[in-house]
Amino acid sequence: MLPPLPDGRVRPAVLAPAAVLSSAATAVDPLDPDVVALAADLLATQRSEPGCVGLAAPQLGVPWRVVSLDVTGHPKARTGHGPMVLANPVVVAATRWERGREGCLSVPDLTGDVKRATRLVLRAVVPGTGEQVEISTDAFEARALQHEVDHLDGMLFLDKVAGAHALHARQVYL
Repeated sequence: MLPPLPDGRVRPAVLAPAAVLSSAATAVDPLDPDVVALAADLLATQRSEPGCVGLAAPQLGVPWRVVSLDVTGHPKARTGHGPMVLANPVVVAATRWERGREGCLSVPDLTGDVKRATRLVLRAVVPGTGEQVEISTDAFEARALQHEVDHLDGMLFLDKVAGAHALHARQVYL
């Protein structure tokens, strides 16, 4: 699904409460060379962070509607479409809601219980090619995609937890 991308560079993640994380991102031209370069940077940064399965452009300080995702090898993943970068993603259908634990690179000390759809259909455009894609997925990949799309809408998982009782200190495994 990914076009050939230039080598990306690892960028630092923006941490909450940065304003870019609470503002809606702007739609992009997926053929713009700056968008293609950002797509490569998203993947490079995501891959550099252990346990990171997705990243949104606002998390790199860029208010554009671009996300990367790869749940390959994650123990909770039932369906996986491999590494992908998507521009201007739109959720078309979301069903079968379930509560699950989430963490975020931009909120490094906490995780939270968030209710999300376990079945998802999403439409987007592939940076670099302009190919329009429709992704049907479920379980963990569906959760991760919704989490990243929320970033594009200026929301963190913290905005979706049911209250303080649904927040937890992040566990560190050695």
